[in-house]
Amino acid sequence: MQRSDYANFLMEPSLLLLRRRVACHFLHRSLSNSSSKCPIITNFKLLSPQLVEVAFDNGQVFHLSAEFLRVESPAADSKRRTIKGEKVIAGRRNVGIMSIEQVGNYGVRIHFDDLHNTGIFSWDYLYYLGTNKFSLMKDYLKTLKKHNLSRSPVKRN
Repeated sequence: MQRSDYANFLMEPSLLLLRRRVACHFLHRSLSNSSSKCPIITNFKLLSPQLVEVAFDNGQVFHLSAEFLRVESPAADSKRRTIKGEKVIAGRRNVGIMSIEQVGNYGVRIHFDDLHNTGIFSWDYLYYLGTNKFSLMKDYLKTLKKHNLSRSPVKRN
């Protein structure tokens, strides 16, 4: 990102959510004199209750489903749901996102409609999820199959 592009970026009111994080990232890079492995986030947008778009300054754009984000939530309570040591969260195919709030300069908290909201998704973690989306989803589906579980919610009578 050129300096003039950076200045224009900071002046854009619709990017309030990212302004402080990007400024902090540039400051950290200049002070540490080293480049970070994770690119800078340039856009984070809720496209629908089931889909988030995350873009980075290296040109990569990821579309992450609410189900995928819910299953890969970094929250401690998500990690406790295990079967024989494996993290297993089933029945989240139809989960939606109610809202998103910025947490400091490093990430967002996603409020899901199943009332889960304790996980903080750092920008680096979102980049990791985006770059590994297909292998993580494949592993998730394998785990569900192994334990005879489904992505679909359990029907209650």
